[in-house]
This record gives sequence, structure tokens and C-alpha cells, in this order.
Amino acid sequence: MRVDVVTIFPDYLAALDLSLVGKARRAGLLDLRVHDLRDWTADRHRTVDDTPFGGGAGMVMRPDVWGRALDDVLPEPGADVTGHLVVPTPAGEVFTQRHAEALAREEHVVLACGRYEGIDARVVEHARSAGHRVSELSIGDYVLNGGEVAALVMIEAFGRLLPGVVGNPHSLVEESHGAAGLLEYPVYTKPPSWEGLEVPEVLLSGHHARIDRWRRDRALARTAARRPDMLRVLEVDSLDAADLAVLAELGWVVDDGRLRTVAE
Repeated sequence: MRVDVVTIFPDYLAALDLSLVGKARRAGLLDLRVHDLRDWTADRHRTVDDTPFGGGAGMVMRPDVWGRALDDVLPEPGADVTGHLVVPTPAGEVFTQRHAEALAREEHVVLACGRYEGIDARVVEHARSAGHRVSELSIGDYVLNGGEVAALVMIEAFGRLLPGVVGNPHSLVEESHGAAGLLEYPVYTKPPSWEGLEVPEVLLSGHHARIDRWRRDRALARTAARRPDMLRVLEVDSLDAADLAVLAELGWVVDDGRLRTVAE
């Protein structure tokens, strides 16, 4: 998989040399390239922004500079390798694990990191009209100084899903927001007793079936308490009789093929 990041602060992306993503780069599992947008400027000041039409505070990133950069970095529409342009923006669709899973299946992803008041709106419009797939994505309902932090988050999220990046692929199923559709169960390690708090006895039993059931029950209970919205979209066919019994104790029932609370 190839990933290109275009930014005016290439050093911001140095963290991608660390941890699993860095190992994936060194192992050749991820071809990750970071570009300085100013390399596509045409003046001696390497200008990437200008004042907004219509007035207002702040500066806007120029479309001509971004256009030249994306023309060079994105594959041609209709080429053997398809490209997907991702623009981090607080005005975008909220980025979720489903987006990460979809991006992990791409051949080539380009992330365009805006700054100031953002990128001239014609850049996205032009990319779409040229036949490129474009996603405008937000990592949350807040505003950052630029798209670099969001790019780091997204690359970390989809990069770890690439085959061979995570040592135990089964962990991707059980973790929060993974294929199981639940929050992950609580986890513990040594020592078994700490500050008067004990590790649940079942985890010390060596009885794997009981441990699996306990973990599943805790995942259901944690999701019901913290993210009931996830239960509402959970596939009922993925639940067994024991799951349904636990959910019933928590006040959840199946109605017309979906989970809802008894109070609804």
C-alpha cells in the first residue's frame, strides 16, 4: 500500500517512523511518503496562502499550489493503480473504524493537510470532477491548527489493519470498534493484587471457555453502559443465547431485528 502525505510541516509526520507503522515502513508493508507542499510553489517566497475573497479573518491555501501538488502525487484517473484523496477537515464526515477498514483496502491514499482557514474549496471540487475519489473526514467535533494530527490518527488507524502489521490478527477482532462491533473488555496483568484491587478470579482460573464468556459479557456490559449507540446497530445474528441473556439483564431486547432498551 502506498500513502502520500502533503503538508507544509513535513517534520510533523516524523512520528510515523515509530512503533508499528514505522516497522511496517521498514518491512516494506507500507510505502509512506511525506511531501512539502512548498515544493510546488512558483515564487521565491514559496507562498502557499492568500487572503480570502469576500473578506474575513485568516488566510486560505491557494488552489494553484495544491493543484500542482495533487497532479503530481495522485495517480491519473483510469490508471492501473487507483488513488483516494483524503482531506482532513472539521467540516467532514466523522472518521470511524469503518473508514479505517475501507482505507486499509486501498492501493494508494493521498492525505492533503490543510492549514490556516483551510484549502480553497475548488481543490476538492476539481479533484472530484477529474475523476478522483475524494473523502473529507473529521476526527472529531473540534478544530485543530492543521490536518497533520488528523493525518497521523488516520494513518495509525488504517495502517495497523494492513496484513502483517499487527502480530496477532485476532486482536483486531476483539478490540474496541473492531469486527465484533463492541467495546473491548477490561484487561489486567501482573501483579494479581494491587492497591487493594484484585484481578477477577475467573482470569486466573485457566478455564478458557469461562474466560471467553466473562470477557464477552464484560464487553457487552461496557458497550451498553458507555456506547449504547453501538448496540443499536449491532447485527443481532452475531449474538448467541448467552449474549441475549446478558443483554436482557442489562435492559436490552430484540425488536424487529434490532436491539433496543426495554424503556423504549
